[in-house]
Amino acid sequence: MSDDTITSATSLWALVEERVLRTPDRPMLIDPVTDRTITFSEFKSWAERVAAGFAELGIQEGSSVTWVLPTRIETVVASFALSRLGAVQNPIIHIYRDKEVGFCIRQTAAEMVLVPGTWAGFDYTEMVERVTAEAGLSPIILNAYDTLPEGDPASLPAISDTEGPAPTRWIYYTSGTTSDPKGVRHSDATLIAGGLGLADSLAMSGDDVGSIAFPYAHIGGPDYMVTMLSSGFPALLIEKFILDDVIEALNTYGATMAGGSTAFYTMFLNEQRKNPDTPLIPSLRLLSGGGAPKPPEVYYEVKAEMGIPVSHGYGMTECPMIAQGSPTDTDEQLANTEGHTVIGCTVSVVGDDGADVAAGEVGEIRVAGPMVFQGYTDESLMAAAFDEQGRFRTGDLGVMTADGHITLTGRLKDVIIRKGENISAKEVEDVLYTHASVGAVAVIGLADADRGERVCAVVETAPGADPLTLETMVAACEAAGLMRQKVPEQLVLKDVLPRNATLKILKHELRAELDQQPWP
Repeated sequence: MSDDTITSATSLWALVEERVLRTPDRPMLIDPVTDRTITFSEFKSWAERVAAGFAELGIQEGSSVTWVLPTRIETVVASFALSRLGAVQNPIIHIYRDKEVGFCIRQTAAEMVLVPGTWAGFDYTEMVERVTAEAGLSPIILNAYDTLPEGDPASLPAISDTEGPAPTRWIYYTSGTTSDPKGVRHSDATLIAGGLGLADSLAMSGDDVGSIAFPYAHIGGPDYMVTMLSSGFPALLIEKFILDDVIEALNTYGATMAGGSTAFYTMFLNEQRKNPDTPLIPSLRLLSGGGAPKPPEVYYEVKAEMGIPVSHGYGMTECPMIAQGSPTDTDEQLANTEGHTVIGCTVSVVGDDGADVAAGEVGEIRVAGPMVFQGYTDESLMAAAFDEQGRFRTGDLGVMTADGHITLTGRLKDVIIRKGENISAKEVEDVLYTHASVGAVAVIGLADADRGERVCAVVETAPGADPLTLETMVAACEAAGLMRQKVPEQLVLKDVLPRNATLKILKHELRAELDQQPWP
């Protein structure tokens, strides 16, 4: 970290205050659509006025506030205004609808819900009015897209100096598959610990220009904001991801960092291939992200064709940062691992017997440290979430090298058991991704009377490529040395694979769809 990095703040608002003391006139947030830029001091002043406006509406320390907003300057200001008041925030990614939004509002007993009105053709106000009426609730529903309530900052209450454990200030929900989503409780301190780990690994500094192209309501939002406040650099806020517009904006403002997930890497790479002799975004020093597996081939393709590294990371809603690739890592480490464990995070790899396995052996990843969440809103989930040593059970399988780099090999629930043979879906995906016809791939296990589970590859064809055939897929797997038992016996081609808001492939949707279809 640079000499200007802030490492000691215990709350997000304290981080804002310290940054303003150090670099008040440095740019902080950039809206490339309207060409708006606000500095750190302008941000603090605006957030204080909005905090006073919220206070006049009855919001105070401990008040529960849900917000369903797109990524824009007003969203960040509203969120930090709530942080100034000590409210408990429940951010919801704006792609979610009645079922998820209604559940979250009911469980958090939201006193106020912030919405963007009608946005991208959908009426969020009407949705929230409907789900709250059905639940017999009557929170304040406030349009917070481009107009925020303001008041006199002199009327704001003093910031309370709480003793003891840090209070819960954030409730994020993990995506549900067959049951209701889990509410994950975080304090400012847990989010700050994650953000500082990210900033350290990526060697962020005041010379950088970042970008937030993923939903700010994702836990990665405040995680990234911590890196900006601690290191003192600005970021572009991408409200709607339109690739050509994003590339133009990154070039216009000289972005040094971009990304979000593997899908973002491949989108930039495909654009670079249209004009291979001219750098797509010359100012970039790296692509970074996480949230989905990164085949090693993606790293080598980006490095060779775009001339920059991919620094991939590993985290989850319950623990925002676990490991992160660094520009100081070797090509082999960046291509084949999720990076080194971040500062403050203790990682163990555990076998079936609960004992730590040796370096290089596969086991479940369990984590401890100041970035681990405070618990679920449903206390009945806690016993299964932590082991007897207090480590969080991630449910991820992986290996850790002797020097602390982590490679994910799959999920405990993503291991395909075919005729008694354990098959890592990720291992097969990494092989298939190297084929020129494969733009994206998900390998899943489907119920099979003869095999227990059969291996099915669901492939999104690469732009301009001929569709993969079963014969060419099998030949590619065999040529790569994949043992015969692991070669998929079924191939399904799709125009577009289902993804969530952060572009992670939704395997549970593929399983639910394909399990209902006959297979010879």
